[in-house]
Amino acid sequence: MKAFSKIVGRLHGQKMFQILAKAKELEQKGIDVIHLEIGDPDFDSPPKVIEAACNALRSGFTHYTISAGMKEFREVAAKVTMRSRGFLPSINQILVTPGANIQLYLAIACLVNPGEEVIITDPCFVSYTSIIELCGAKAVKVPTYESNEFKIDPKDLRKAVTKKTRMIMINSPNNPTGAVMNEGEIKEIYEIAESFDIYLLSDEVYGRMVYKDDHTQFFTPTVYDQCKERTLLVHSFSKSYAMTGWRIGAIAGPEKVIQHMGLLLETITSCVSPFIQLAAVQAMTSSQEHIDGMISTYRKKRDLIVSGLNDIDGIQCLKPGGAFYVFPNIKGTGLTAEEFSSQLLEKFGVGTCPGNFFGEAGEGYVRFCYANAEERILEAIDRIKKFLC
Repeated sequence: MKAFSKIVGRLHGQKMFQILAKAKELEQKGIDVIHLEIGDPDFDSPPKVIEAACNALRSGFTHYTISAGMKEFREVAAKVTMRSRGFLPSINQILVTPGANIQLYLAIACLVNPGEEVIITDPCFVSYTSIIELCGAKAVKVPTYESNEFKIDPKDLRKAVTKKTRMIMINSPNNPTGAVMNEGEIKEIYEIAESFDIYLLSDEVYGRMVYKDDHTQFFTPTVYDQCKERTLLVHSFSKSYAMTGWRIGAIAGPEKVIQHMGLLLETITSCVSPFIQLAAVQAMTSSQEHIDGMISTYRKKRDLIVSGLNDIDGIQCLKPGGAFYVFPNIKGTGLTAEEFSSQLLEKFGVGTCPGNFFGEAGEGYVRFCYANAEERILEAIDRIKKFLC
């Protein structure tokens, strides 16, 4: 067989799906597996959203549409941005995409040259490093620490900026840690990007999933320039609306940037299915009460798993301010992150994700996704206790 391209050597994928595949193999053998490894809501998509998609299909919305996204989608998305972020982007600042992952690729491919640098946190969502390297750029990792609740220190971020820095990527609430940055931290990060004249991509996939009863609030750097000059706002319907399988999202940014990203998206995928876009419009325009109910449920599950993990010798777990992950310290068990995760799955049927999958700073930690039934979370805690006894 002839050699593959150099790009193949830079592809790493999302390793949590390897854990999922192993878990599925065990299930096929009749083993009961508790899935805490994948960040997939344990709610179904809202009935009105499903109904809207079916109606759109029956009405003939099965053909090509414009690559930037349907006008009605972008108009509603702009209004939602006004309601949730406090500014009204033009529809030419919004690009409809099949999920959020591709937004990261489009942004880096259009704004960062090979050899230039993108600053990210460590640990961070697994796709960040892969996409940066795929584009021939360099991922500059700034560690975050448990002692600071895994929030990036703007002073460390500033030190990481060089003449080659082209972009900063932040994610709040964070995957894998659940960390939520405060207003002062967000503002300081924006000011760093502004002072060095670099782009700032804000991954806000979990922006609706903040536990405000803990006096935690969501803040976005996009309010400072309204996505007109340097900020890009990454958004998806996957988590907030339990629509992971639909693959629908939208990114906001400067008009010229969005125009170039749209051309690249058009080259790769042509357009996002119109019936899915209309379903997303229904999601945005329907009552949002179900999201409040979902967040309330996740809050209870977060408290349940944090309490349970902290009751186990060798494990220490912070209470995160957002998303649906916990990132406990398992160093006291004497196991590496991968040893802990693989043995827990193989011997006791609990799927988790090793912290080092998210970066070197994640060693000694394991990510648990608590988007599961409360009784399954309690059962997982019992199995972990047996595993470590």
